[in-house]
Amino acid sequence: MSFDNENATSAAAAAPAPESPSEETKSEVNAAHPEPIASAAPAEAPAPAAAHAPDAEAEAAAEEAAGSEEMSKIMAEYDEQQEAAHAQNNEIIEVKVIAYTEHGVVVDLGQKNEGLIPAAEFSETEIPRPDPNATIEVQRTGDKKDGYTIVSYQKVLRRRTWEKLEAAFKAKETLTGKVVDRIKGGVVVDVGVRAFLPGSQYDLRPTQNLDALIGQEVQVRITKLNRRRGNIVVSRRALLEEDLHAKRAELLEKLSEGQTVHGTVKNVTEYGAFVDIGGLDGLLHLTDMSWGRIKHPSDVVKPEQELDVTILKFDKDKQRVSLGLKQLTKDPWIDAADRYPAGGKFKGKVVGVVDYGAFVELEQGVEGLVHATEMSWTKKSVQPSKVVKAGEEVDVVVLDIKASDRRVSLGMKQAQPDPWMLTAEKYPVGTIVTGKVRNIVEFGAFIEIEDGFDGLVHVGDVSWTGRVNNPHEVFKKGEPVTARVLKVDPEARRVSLGIKQVDDKFDQWVKQHRVGDLVKGKVSRIAMFGAFVDFGDNIEGLCHNTEITDRRGRDEGPVARTTTGPLKSAGPLEPGKEYDFKIIKISRDTRRIGLSYKAAVKQVERREIDQYRNTSKTSSTATIGDALKQKLASRG
Repeated sequence: MSFDNENATSAAAAAPAPESPSEETKSEVNAAHPEPIASAAPAEAPAPAAAHAPDAEAEAAAEEAAGSEEMSKIMAEYDEQQEAAHAQNNEIIEVKVIAYTEHGVVVDLGQKNEGLIPAAEFSETEIPRPDPNATIEVQRTGDKKDGYTIVSYQKVLRRRTWEKLEAAFKAKETLTGKVVDRIKGGVVVDVGVRAFLPGSQYDLRPTQNLDALIGQEVQVRITKLNRRRGNIVVSRRALLEEDLHAKRAELLEKLSEGQTVHGTVKNVTEYGAFVDIGGLDGLLHLTDMSWGRIKHPSDVVKPEQELDVTILKFDKDKQRVSLGLKQLTKDPWIDAADRYPAGGKFKGKVVGVVDYGAFVELEQGVEGLVHATEMSWTKKSVQPSKVVKAGEEVDVVVLDIKASDRRVSLGMKQAQPDPWMLTAEKYPVGTIVTGKVRNIVEFGAFIEIEDGFDGLVHVGDVSWTGRVNNPHEVFKKGEPVTARVLKVDPEARRVSLGIKQVDDKFDQWVKQHRVGDLVKGKVSRIAMFGAFVDFGDNIEGLCHNTEITDRRGRDEGPVARTTTGPLKSAGPLEPGKEYDFKIIKISRDTRRIGLSYKAAVKQVERREIDQYRNTSKTSSTATIGDALKQKLASRG
């Protein structure tokens, strides 16, 4: 490859002359001896005529052979003369500098002969003139001028330079040269002759600004040499690679996992950075740069930055090293549960927003998820991106933390007063409320008391008397409903309402009566186990068979049976008639009233006897039997 005409010309001048005759010389010989030179092989004799005799053919062959032998001798003598002249012209001789003239440097060739080194060799090149009386080497050129034998000092210098370069090339020696020019694809380095240094061979990594290298001295090694064409290619990278391999081999013997080493960031990628740790590149992955969240490796490290890293994994055979930076600092999750206990309220920074929630960083390396359902007390369906933005600071409460799994569940709404609880305090159990039907379901209807505060009216709490099979027959969406608060469950955030409890006649009746009171009621129906007593307003009490009479042993017992139809009576109690009963039990929860007819009869009898004693005008000889007879007579 030729990259410089001057270089090629110089090389051609410095190259040794060929030992065989030149083409020009051969042409001269051919011109002088046209017949023998015209063809390398003997000319074919013309086909003998039939009239020629065998003697004539033999004579002609002999003459031709003699002429060919004579020509070979002449050519051999000429070659010897040319080789001798060529050797004499290329001969390097030692001479002594005797004078400087305007034509050049005069040297002593010996035997009273003087030679002249033309001044052009010094004026047209950077070769310095030799010192007076100095002994130097020159080469004959075969030319003469003004009585001087013309010799070349430059050719010898170049010849010696090429010999040194060839020796350095074979021995793979390191040379020091100076960058003298910038050309396409690289630079020119002067190592005695102009050598080409490709841009890709300057460093281990691509060099962007090759122009800045002009004037600098560099160490290189010859990778290609063609003396005939005057081409030399050198490489600085080859030296760097050797040095790198040596350092790498030494480093591989010292490395071990867990070791902390010093390195330099070579380049940064999307997934991490490559760090030179002294002849070997290791990968510092994005996930091993920081305990916290990182958008891009360039946020943590920069090219040419020096830093300490720890060796996480080391494969000596494959020469692969995984590095870590965050491992040089304490893992924040080790005692995170102590710093962020469940129920604690903290400030955090939103570092990411997704469809199902937001990630909040409590400190670098410790972040938790605020699920969308934990963002608002009032909104059931929340779009996180409309509630928080990345980089925003928010108050959160730790709902749950599992340091071993590196997970924290956070809540934003828990850091604010619960409006549901505030509203619930306004409506304690027993409060009469009015709201609109928000939704109707198969088991009842949801009544919106306030925005975000609903209560459920179960079908069983609509009416005391009738059973509601289809809530749609009772409720209409959007219509107002008045109900009583029956139960508030803060944990489940539920409110139970009842419509039938708004005007509760049973509750009013219970408030007016106590256990032990005598009440008058009408027997509404007879059952196998006793009699039901109606007190009006759909309020019923039960008088069990055991509370009707004390009689025992009869086959029919206290209930009169019929083969068909309803039961006619329960002892003295008959449907449709009023009797006095004594209250023996009241249950608000089950809304049941227990009655006793026999206890009422006894109490009435005692009361009447007492009244008789107080109001009787009879003699002191009157007895209780007389009072009973009088009572029976008055009833009769």
